[in-house]
Amino acid sequence: MPKILFIAAHRLNRSPSQRFRFEQYFSYLNANGFECFLSPLLSEKDDRTFYSEGNFINKFIVVFKSLIKRIRDVQKANDYDLIFIQREAFMTGTTFFEKKLKKTGKKVIFDFDDAIWLPNISEVNKKFEWAKTPFKTSILISLSDLVIAGNQYLADYAKKYSQNVVVIPTTIDTEYHKRTKPESEKDTITIGWTGSHTTIQYFELALPFLQEIKRKYGSKISIKVIGDDTFENKELGIKGMAWNKEREITELSSFDIGIMPLPDDEWVKGKCGLKALQYMALEIPCVISSAGVNGEIISEGINGYLAKTTEEWIEKISLLIEDHKLRRLIGTQARKTVQERYSVNSQKERYLELIRNALKK
Repeated sequence: MPKILFIAAHRLNRSPSQRFRFEQYFSYLNANGFECFLSPLLSEKDDRTFYSEGNFINKFIVVFKSLIKRIRDVQKANDYDLIFIQREAFMTGTTFFEKKLKKTGKKVIFDFDDAIWLPNISEVNKKFEWAKTPFKTSILISLSDLVIAGNQYLADYAKKYSQNVVVIPTTIDTEYHKRTKPESEKDTITIGWTGSHTTIQYFELALPFLQEIKRKYGSKISIKVIGDDTFENKELGIKGMAWNKEREITELSSFDIGIMPLPDDEWVKGKCGLKALQYMALEIPCVISSAGVNGEIISEGINGYLAKTTEEWIEKISLLIEDHKLRRLIGTQARKTVQERYSVNSQKERYLELIRNALKK
C-alpha cells in the first residue's frame, strides 16, 4: 500500500488551511489504497508557545525542536512513496529540507492557498520577520513535481516556476457542514463572522457598516464573532468566543447572515473564500467583499451578495434582514453551489487521480 508523508506546520484539525486543503481527503485516500501520515512541525504545547507574546527563549527552543523533527523526516523519507508539502516544511526562510526531501528521489507535491510569496507574519512574531524569506515560495514550486494551487491567481504565479500546476479549490465536507437547525423567521437576526486571532483585523473592517446596521435596526440585531475570545466591542454588544471543534457547526448554524469583509489588496487575491464557503454550505446567506476569488464563488443575488462600499454593505445586509424568504432562498442556492463546485465530494476523484498520476511519473 503506497504511503504518503504530509509535511505541514500543525497537528490534525488545528489549521483551517490544512483541514480544508488535504486533511479532509485522508479517509477517501485510505479507502482507495493509500496510507496517509501527517508530520506536524508543532506540538500542541509548542504551538501555544510559538504564537504567544514575547517568550523568546522558549520560541528558540521550539525552533530547535522543529529542526530535529524535520531532520528525522528527511531520514525517514525513504519509508514513503510520495511527499506532500503544504506551504513550507520549516518556519524560517530556509529551503534546506525541501531540497533534501527532493534528493531522496521521491515525488513531491506542493500545495498552497495564500499568496505566501508576499511578506505576511503574525503580529506576535513581527520581531522574527527577518528570518522569513517569502520569495522562497518560487524555489519550493520549482522543486516540486506537482503544484496544487487554491485558485487561479495562485496558479498563475506558480506557472512561472513550474509546468505542472493544477487548481483545486479549498473544499468543504458537506456531510459534516450541515445546518443543525433550519433557518426560521424570528425576532432577532444574528449577523456572524468566523475567523481567528490573526484575521480579526478583517472583521474590524466591518465595524463602520455594522454600527449603521445596529443604529438602523436596534435590538433586532445581534452580532456574533467566533475565533477570537479576546475581541470585544461594547458599543455593538460583541464579546468574541473561542473556536471549538465540537461546537463549530452548532455555533455557525446560529448565524442568520454571514459576513466576510476583506481589503482589496494583493494578499487577498490569493485567498480562497473559506469563510464564505462555510457559511454557504450551512445555508447561511452571506454578504462578502467583492475582492479576489469571491466574484467567482458568488452569483450576485442568487447564492449571496458582494459588497465594496459601506453603502453597499448596509443595503445588502438590510435586504436579508428584512426578508426571511430571501434568506432561505439564497441559503438554499448557496449550499447547492458548494455541493457542485466546492465540496470534498465534487473534488475527491480528481484529487485521487492527481495523487495516482504523481506516483506514476
